[in-house]
Amino acid sequence: MRSKPVGPALAVLFLVNVLNFYDRQALNAVLEPLRREFSLSDTQLGGLVTLFTVVFAVAGLPLGKLADTHSRRRLLAGGIAVWTGLTALASQASSYAMLLGTRLGVGIGEAVCTPAATSWIGDLVPPQRRARAMAIFMMAVPVGGMLSFAIGGPVAQAFGWRAALLLAAIPGLALAPAVLWLREPDRTVTAIEEHQRLILPPNFWWIAASGAVVNFALYSFSTFLPAFLTRYHGMTVAQAGVWSGIGTGVSGILGASIAATAGDRVSNRLWLAAAASLVAAGPIFGAIRMPAGSAAAAVWLAMTGYGLLQMYYGLVYAAIQDIVPPGNRGRAMAAYFVVTYLGGASWGPLATGRLSDFLAHRSGLGGEAARAIGLHHAMYVVPALAVVLAAVLWVAGRPSTLAHAD
Repeated sequence: MRSKPVGPALAVLFLVNVLNFYDRQALNAVLEPLRREFSLSDTQLGGLVTLFTVVFAVAGLPLGKLADTHSRRRLLAGGIAVWTGLTALASQASSYAMLLGTRLGVGIGEAVCTPAATSWIGDLVPPQRRARAMAIFMMAVPVGGMLSFAIGGPVAQAFGWRAALLLAAIPGLALAPAVLWLREPDRTVTAIEEHQRLILPPNFWWIAASGAVVNFALYSFSTFLPAFLTRYHGMTVAQAGVWSGIGTGVSGILGASIAATAGDRVSNRLWLAAAASLVAAGPIFGAIRMPAGSAAAAVWLAMTGYGLLQMYYGLVYAAIQDIVPPGNRGRAMAAYFVVTYLGGASWGPLATGRLSDFLAHRSGLGGEAARAIGLHHAMYVVPALAVVLAAVLWVAGRPSTLAHAD
């Protein structure tokens, strides 16, 4: 018997995930001040995200196993303490190396969150309501990003980037005790029983491949959007932060809400995610095509596409919980993250940053004008990958590859 209702647990887990993505995006909102203070290239900026995600993915494997065999409540509270403490320490960084070191530690702490929380939700919510619950949980992605950009950018503009990072750590003081207050649901079966017969169905690996594609695209988009608006459309750091934050937040919430409403009503959640991804490519392409100075139109189009891509998480995470046995959901999510982050998210910002530097050099211009043109052209990777994502999800959703554990 569950000793706590679904609502309070889902609310706390949602807030934990909001903080998870707030702190993960905290550097993105202040990239331009960081670049100027430490004289960094776009490749170095992208490298901060790449190395973070490599550590995040690798750390997820043992932590995912712990989520299946130990207290998810204590594991999650400990992860919050680690990542928020190191986010605060990053505010004292005096060099690129120190900043990078603290971010790697944040990656270890944050690697706890999704395996533990999605396993918790999978045991808490029945399959017929799982898409809605996962969509609500993953609505934290746009909400966390919105708050990080909308708060971090103006705080950095007024008080410096160090104050913005310190502020990002404070909510952990309340959320770690809140997680310890919760009671976990019973696992449907023991982890030992399921460990002996873990066989992931074929479409799991197609789903994992889709995660690599979507996170390559979205991490590149989120990392460089504020810088793109600053360089190419002439916004200030504060303006770019607010526009990026509110835009990603509102559009992401709308996309997640659609996934929550439709995900439990369709027979194939993966094909719905594929359709949304294909449609998303159009407005994102149009946003990048807008001429310099057309910030409002570019943001509106980009956020339309972003909202459609945000439907992915609620739909696909629910599909993973459907096909993986309960005692192995933490490890399955960890395996998904290894493919997702090592295969996509870790290289997205780095590759996009490197492409931006290369195209800036090829532009024949100098200074900030070259950086603006280089980043503008590099951003076209995002709509191209949305089309690839649709194709991968279509294959993952074919009836011949589907299987259900519940």
